[in-house]
Amino acid sequence: MGRAFAEKVLARAAGLSEARPGEIVDVYPDLYMSHMASWRCIRTLEKLGTDKLYDPDRIAMVMDHISPARIPKTADDQRMCREFAVRKGIKKFYDVEAGIAHVVLMEEGYIRPGMVVIGTDSHSTIYGALGAFGTGVGFSEITAAWVTGKLWMKVPDSIKVTIEGPLARGTSSKDVMLKLIGTLTADGATYLSVEFHGSYTQGLSISDRMTLCNLAMEVGAKNAVVCADETTRSYLAERGVPSGHYAEVHPDADAVYVKSATVDGRSLAPQIACPHAVDNVKPIDQVAGTKVDQVFIGSCANAKYEDLVEAARILKGHKVAPGVRLLVSPASKEIVARTVKDGTYSILLEAGALITNPGCSACAGDGGVMADGEVTLSTANRNFQGRMGSYNAEIYLGSPAVAAATAIRGAITDPREFLS
Repeated sequence: MGRAFAEKVLARAAGLSEARPGEIVDVYPDLYMSHMASWRCIRTLEKLGTDKLYDPDRIAMVMDHISPARIPKTADDQRMCREFAVRKGIKKFYDVEAGIAHVVLMEEGYIRPGMVVIGTDSHSTIYGALGAFGTGVGFSEITAAWVTGKLWMKVPDSIKVTIEGPLARGTSSKDVMLKLIGTLTADGATYLSVEFHGSYTQGLSISDRMTLCNLAMEVGAKNAVVCADETTRSYLAERGVPSGHYAEVHPDADAVYVKSATVDGRSLAPQIACPHAVDNVKPIDQVAGTKVDQVFIGSCANAKYEDLVEAARILKGHKVAPGVRLLVSPASKEIVARTVKDGTYSILLEAGALITNPGCSACAGDGGVMADGEVTLSTANRNFQGRMGSYNAEIYLGSPAVAAATAIRGAITDPREFLS
C-alpha cells in the first residue's frame, strides 16, 4: 500500500523507514514555536530542574497574542521571555512589533517542505501551506521538546479533500473552508491528516494555502497540507531559501485515505459561519441584512497582504457605515510595509478603518471587544461565545471581501454587489 503525506514525514522525523497510522513514534521536530505561552514553558523548565536545551536553534518565540502588553503581569511575562532568549542564545525571537507567529515564521523562511513543526497554538496546522507537517501542542510538550528534542506522536490516518476550481466570482479560500467545515462538522476530521488536492490547489498562492491549512483545525485536523510545488519553491527562493535546503514530501499515488471530501468551488457562493460555532455555516443569502456593530479584518487566517488588498479593492471610494467600527489588524510588520508602499493602507484609512499594530488583536480578545448584544463580522477562524468580549455578543465569520462589503453597508452583505 502507498503512504500518505503524514506517514512519510513522521517516519523521516522519527528516523524510521516507515510509520503507519496508529503507531506511536518518537518524533524529532525541526522547529518548536511558542507564543505568549513561552513564559509557561520557561516556568515548566524551572520545575524540571534543568536549563539545558537540546537545540536552541530549533526554538522560535513570538510575542503575538497580547502585543503590546496591557497589564503589568503580561509585561513581566514578556520580559521573562526576552531575558530567557538572550540568556539561552535563542536567535528566532520576535517581539511585540513583529506580528502573528505563524505568518512571521513563514515570511522569515523558517518553515520549509518536509519539516515537522510543533507550536503552542492549535492553528499551527497553517505550516502545511509550505508543505510542512504543522500541529499544535501544549506548553508542557514544547518544554519537553526543548529539553529532549523529541515528542511522541501517534501517526494519523489521512483524509483527501479535493477542491475543484476555478472559484466562482466573489468567493475565496475562506469560503471554500467554511463550506468544508459546514459539511464535515467541527469534529469531521478529528486527529486526521488533511491533504488538499484538486484543480483549485494547482499553482494556488501561498496566502490561500495558508487559509486552507489554518482553518483545517476547525474540522479537528491533526495537520493539513498542500504539497510543495513550483509556487512553494518560488516563495521560499524569494526569502533566500534555495531548493537544496529542504526535502519535499509527497503522498504516493496509491496512498490510503480513510475519508474523502469534495468542494466544488466553481458553484460556490460566499459562506458565513453563524454564532456560536464554526460549523454553523450558511450561504450568505440566508443571513444577508444582519446588522453589525463591528467588522474585524485580522487573524492568521485572513490578515495577510492579499487579504487586505482584497478588502481595500471593495472599500476604495466608499466609507464605513455610520455607527460601525472597522478594525483591521495586519498579520505582520512586513505586510504593513507592503500596504503602505502600494497605497492599500491609505485606502483602508480613508474608508474609516482603525488599523492596529500587527498581531493577533481581537482574534485573541486583545482589543476590539464587544459589549452585550453587539455583533461582529470577523475574518478570524473562530466565533465562540465570549471570544471577543461579552458572552452575550455574537460573531459571524466570513471572507475579507464579505467583511469589506459588510463594513460599507453596516449589515452582512454579499461582496458580489461591489464586483463588476
